[in-house]
Amino acid sequence: MTPRPLDILDQVLNRQPVIISLKGGREIRGILQGYDVHMNLVLDKAEEEVDGAVQKLGTLIVRGDNVIYITPSVE
Repeated sequence: MTPRPLDILDQVLNRQPVIISLKGGREIRGILQGYDVHMNLVLDKAEEEVDGAVQKLGTLIVRGDNVIYITPSVE
């Protein structure tokens, strides 16, 4: 059976970093702590690269309607 999108998110939950692409061209990386069916996300150790410098954001809540895609990060 083909995995469903939420099944894939369950596999990375609290384990490995994910990259979140947001409307407006922003990308945020962090550890996925939780989500809901609306794609509202909770990230821990979130960070964003701005002008070549990494800006640490800490714990972050991302509203689901801003999310374009989520992908596991390669370390």
